[in-house]
Amino acid sequence: MTVSTIADVEFGAELEPFEPDTSLNATSTFADAVGWGLGGRFRNHEAAKKEGLPGALVPGIMAMGFLTSMIHRWSPAARVEYVDTVFRAPMIADEPLTISAVVTDVDEESGMVQLDLTVKNAANETRVFGTANVRLPTA
Repeated sequence: MTVSTIADVEFGAELEPFEPDTSLNATSTFADAVGWGLGGRFRNHEAAKKEGLPGALVPGIMAMGFLTSMIHRWSPAARVEYVDTVFRAPMIADEPLTISAVVTDVDEESGMVQLDLTVKNAANETRVFGTANVRLPTA
């Protein structure tokens, strides 16, 4: 269900999860776009391993973009006012991630919704978690 106003929001509702594109092509393109194209940590598993990493990484700010994208899939009318995340473990390129969220607070008067956010890998391990404050139209 697409959320248009605060009246459409239900406490405890789970947003529809999605799996973003975490391919090496996507992480490389993103790294180039933000000026991090040099080196291999976002574009090559072997180069990343030589840096002591478990493989090529999904950039953290790319993951925050995935979280924001999920919110706008849920409600195109949403205005994301704040996102706070904790990165618990690396997200590895080419490994599936599932982005999910649940509504944890609804203020109908102000139109503010708080969401708990989670990014999990295929082994169901939480890689990133956090919260978002989202404002929706009240009418």
